Amino acid sequence: MPTRIHVVFYSMYGHMHKMAEAVAAGAGAIEGTEVTLLQVPELVPDDVLLLSGARETRAAFATVPVAEPGKLAEADAIIFGTPTRFGNMCAQMRNFLDQTGPLWASGSLVGKVGSVFTSTASQHGGHETTITSFHTTLLHHGMVIVGVPYTEQRLVEMDEISGGSPYGASTLTGGNGARQPSKNELAIARFQGMHVADIANRLNGSHWRKA
Repeated sequence: MPTRIHVVFYSMYGHMHKMAEAVAAGAGAIEGTEVTLLQVPELVPDDVLLLSGARETRAAFATVPVAEPGKLAEADAIIFGTPTRFGNMCAQMRNFLDQTGPLWASGSLVGKVGSVFTSTASQHGGHETTITSFHTTLLHHGMVIVGVPYTEQRLVEMDEISGGSPYGASTLTGGNGARQPSKNELAIARFQGMHVADIANRLNGSHWRKA
């Protein structure tokens, strides 16, 4: 039976979608995995999206299926992607997670691998606090948290401004959102996907997971 990886993201201007694709590609590169890319539902009214310019950018990934909270239990590992909102996850992702109470009550996510990646407008815009605060929810679900170890040498890239931390991959969008994920940031995202998938594979094949 393949190890099932769900990459669940929210993206407004496309940055997180590109990062999610890189994460999914990394996870899919590990033999024995089955990767599903999903987005959480939008909460912003369509007319507001139009005024903000986000309706056009969101059209680029409109065909990505919408995640259903109850179906998270089908995955062996879930890699969440959220942009930063004042150092925390966005409202769309928070709303989605708040619907996972039944999974918590039944212990359906206990022992599954959880990981997080993000985006911020600036170098110090909260990419680390967004991920670590997200971890609190995953811990309440009993998930096994996986980040990005320093065996990924791109974390210490000093020749350019770059996102990425031991907590998870990240990208910097710039104040106006014009900056797109860099080659270094996308590579870290792919590594995160591979690393999570590798660990999930090991747990999925272990005796205690089959018990």
